[in-house]
Amino acid sequence: MTTAIHTNKKELRKKHRRIRGRQVEQQALDDILALLGEEPLQRDLLIEYLHAIQDHYHHLSAAHLAALAETMKLSQTEVFEVATFYHHFDIVREGEVPPPALTVRICDSVSCELAGANKLVKNLEQMLGPDVRIQRVPCVGRCESAPVAVVGTNPVLVASPEAVAEAVNNRHTEAKPDDYINYQRYVDQSGYQQYGKCLSGELDTESILTSLEDSQLRGLGGAGFPVGRKWRIVRDQPAPRLMAVNIDEGEPGTFKDRYYLERDPHRFLEGMLIAAEVVGIDEIYIYLRDEYAGCRKILTDELATLKSKSPHPLPSIHLRRGAGAYICGEESAMIESIEGKRGMPRLRPPFVAEVGLFGRPTLEHNMESLYWVRDIIEKGGEWFASEGRHGRHGLRSFSVSGRVQKPGVHLAPAGITIRELIDEYCDGMLPGHEFYGYFPGGASGGIFPASLGDIPLDFDTLNEHGGFIGSAAVIVLSDKDSAKNAAINAMRFFEHESCGQCTPCRVGTAKAVKLMEKTSWDVPLMEELSDVMMDASICGLGQAAPNPMQCVIKYFSEELK
Repeated sequence: MTTAIHTNKKELRKKHRRIRGRQVEQQALDDILALLGEEPLQRDLLIEYLHAIQDHYHHLSAAHLAALAETMKLSQTEVFEVATFYHHFDIVREGEVPPPALTVRICDSVSCELAGANKLVKNLEQMLGPDVRIQRVPCVGRCESAPVAVVGTNPVLVASPEAVAEAVNNRHTEAKPDDYINYQRYVDQSGYQQYGKCLSGELDTESILTSLEDSQLRGLGGAGFPVGRKWRIVRDQPAPRLMAVNIDEGEPGTFKDRYYLERDPHRFLEGMLIAAEVVGIDEIYIYLRDEYAGCRKILTDELATLKSKSPHPLPSIHLRRGAGAYICGEESAMIESIEGKRGMPRLRPPFVAEVGLFGRPTLEHNMESLYWVRDIIEKGGEWFASEGRHGRHGLRSFSVSGRVQKPGVHLAPAGITIRELIDEYCDGMLPGHEFYGYFPGGASGGIFPASLGDIPLDFDTLNEHGGFIGSAAVIVLSDKDSAKNAAINAMRFFEHESCGQCTPCRVGTAKAVKLMEKTSWDVPLMEELSDVMMDASICGLGQAAPNPMQCVIKYFSEELK
């Protein structure tokens, strides 16, 4: 009898183990197998396959996620935790109604809010029917054309309710700019000659590294690390070495990388290939933010043309797609995402130059840093360094938005002041607006008053004032705006985009929003909270998030009365 009881228990346990967890439905499995076809089932391609499902079905059902896990031999937990981390994946659980097939995304970050995004959302909610989902989203990287709506994947610039409604009814693909340079035009303009000289030995490695060092080119994604020094560091690491190119410019106010990709992608690609040859890179991974669907098409097409027509050997190049996570602009979070994981920043050391992508030494670069490599080698490092004002060196691509007459990407000398930038490059302030303040480096770079409008804009020049230039995302405020409201907008962005890994950032940004939304600010408590966030957050998001709040307290105290 005892033996029989034990036997029954064993059978029950076996049966229980068999039915535990979500079971894979055969139809869902067939769907996934048909969708993926002969694609390799590599772990690092998980996010790419989540995109494939989302693009095809307009959402991710629990059944399809379970089937994908089964297909890729992953645990369902791994797949679900990655899918739920990224904003652009719509998870539909059992019993839930899938979202409409078409989503209209309205940017409500600082520049778009200044241009009337909130009113646009309200009008569209009244105009568009239930078959269209309207969604507020953070910066989509088109701040010069605020307010911006994205209908499916197609942007509507300087959006009005009528223009968005028309785009909903008549889906038009995004057109390339008139000055777009494709592969053949680029080659006709001496393109890829410098790369060819690198391969042939006509340009030796040491001369290239010296030119970069002489140019004083620094990383243009925001950190500002000297490019030549970075190449030497990674080059000295053991092979195989990899490269990760960061085009996840999610900082509100930033759009320079998109601007250059839409016009001259091969100048960037040649700089990338030169870097790969000099540093000794085996494989290259380009990480592009998901909001840039037009750029993804450009890079897909031009990379295919380059691979088929280039007379020179090329390293392996992989184009990877982000999924709506600002945190993946941080280099180690981007690397985690390329590996098919949640974009969680890594603790350092070790640094990615030593242990990066797939555990290998990795050269990580912003797209614009590579964009200038060809010109620097062709014209000499002194050419680039000779540019600049007020004792600074080089050129900077300023993404300018807000209350100016001519927003856009303006290539100007490093060290130019905001007043000079507005007057000489932006045709001045909008009629009826007076210069009041500015973000020198996007949402995280702080907010400065007009009285600090004569500080040279460059790396290190703004630190003592409580801000930084970062990727040179300049948002100009006028006397009709509120620095306090702009800071609240920025902090809401950080709350939304915190990856949640560390408590100071996850809880701190949420707490800061609540404190800032109050009529009366508790300044001592806010300063204490800022200290904790800056000292204890793992990465730059939490460390820099208090900057706008601190600047309002320091420079715009009259708004707090």
